[in-house]
This record gives sequence, structure tokens and C-alpha cells, in this order.
Amino acid sequence: MRRPYSHLLYPLFLAFFLVPLAVLVLYAMAPGWRWPDVLPASLSGRAFGFLASRSGIIARHMGASLVYSLATTGLTLLLCLAPAHHLARHTFRGKAVLEGVLLAPALVPSMTFSMGIHYAFIRLGLADTMPGVVLALSVFSYPYMLRALITGFQSFGPEYEQCARHLGAGWWMRLTQVELPLLVPAMVAGGSVVFLVAFSEYFLVFLIGGGVVPSYTGYLFPFLGDADRSVASALTLLFLLVPVSLFLLVELLVTRAYRRRGMY
Repeated sequence: MRRPYSHLLYPLFLAFFLVPLAVLVLYAMAPGWRWPDVLPASLSGRAFGFLASRSGIIARHMGASLVYSLATTGLTLLLCLAPAHHLARHTFRGKAVLEGVLLAPALVPSMTFSMGIHYAFIRLGLADTMPGVVLALSVFSYPYMLRALITGFQSFGPEYEQCARHLGAGWWMRLTQVELPLLVPAMVAGGSVVFLVAFSEYFLVFLIGGGVVPSYTGYLFPFLGDADRSVASALTLLFLLVPVSLFLLVELLVTRAYRRRGMY
């Protein structure tokens, strides 16, 4: 039975996301918008002109953020496949404790985690390098991928794998032709969270990267404390555009692949 107020949920959620976005757009186009004006007295494109004039350096920082965020997503997927399969398919003594330990990094503040791992990375020669940033972000964010993959494996059970094994499929064929296609929703869910965590992380990237590895959050952060909010708002809109565009692209590609295989 449909609830009487269910038709109000979608407009409510839409307003919840669109109102802050509209405020950002107004701030970006109205550098002189001050209280108590409800609406800005004048509009200006100065902030977007600033972005155009700094397009080279912005693109460099954005590109670096995309590289280490996508690399982090791929590395966490590779690291979590085997543990997620084992935790989803087997029951053993101490399983709950082990799973809790593996998920613990998600509960540790990034500042505490960064200070602890920075010393180890200095000794290993990974500080101030892109691989060090990717590895640190992977250790910090892998619990999100692990939890998503465990749920994904549990959603379709071991019957598919057993059927493929009885038909003579090896482990590689079972993985690539049976399990991975069924895991796509879980991989997209976990990968989305990992990408967002890596892409939006500031302190860990700044500390491990040592200012040598460029990042978009590192470029954006100084503008957030400036009295002129227009440039910061324009940079924030650009920051939002990248993950939203990437998620829409992933959704399009996954839907097309599912339709091609007759699974959608």
C-alpha cells in the first residue's frame, strides 16, 4: 500500500540537494552578496573569469586528483576481492572480530591516521610521492570497498560459482565470466565511496604528498578562508562537477553493458 505522503519525498530530496547548489551558484556570480540582502544586488562573471585565467594550473591539480583517486579505487578493488570472498563464503571462529579489525580504518580520523602512517612512509621512502599518496588513501578507504564487496558476494550466493566449476570453468573464468559481472553493482557502490573519499581528502594528501603531489583540494582550501566567496564557490562547483560527471558516465556504461548481456 502506498503511503499518503510518499509522493512528497522526491521533491523534498530534490530541494535538499538543489538549494545548496543554487546558493553556490549565486555566491559564484555575486561577489558582493552580503547580509541582509535576500538576493544579490548585482551579478558578475569575475569568478569564472578567474577560473579561465588559471585553467592550466587548475587542470594540473584536477588531473592529479583524478589520477590518485582512480588509482586508489582500482587498488582497493584488487586488495578487497579475496578477503571479501572469504568473509562472505566462510564461517569461522573470530570472524566478527577479524571483520571489525579490517573495517577499523573507517572509524579512525584522517588526521590521526595520517600522523601515524607518515613516519612509516618516510622510513620506506614513500613520502612526497604519488605512489605513497595512493597507498595511504587505499589503506584509509579500503573498508568501504570491502563492505560493499562482502554484501555483493552475499547477494548471489555460492551456487553460481559451484555450477561454473562443475561445468569445467577454471578459477579465472569463474572470476571474470561469472562473479565479476554479478559484482558490478557492489563494485560501483564501493568504488563511488572510495573515489569520493580519495578525491575530497585534503589533510592526508597534503601530509603524505608533502606539497609535492598536487591536489585539487589543496588548491581549493586557501580560497575557502578568503573573504571573497565567489572564487571559492566557483571552484567548489567545478569540484562537484567532476564526480557527478564520472558517476553518470559509469551509470551509462554499466547500463549499456548489462543490456548487451541481456541482464537489464
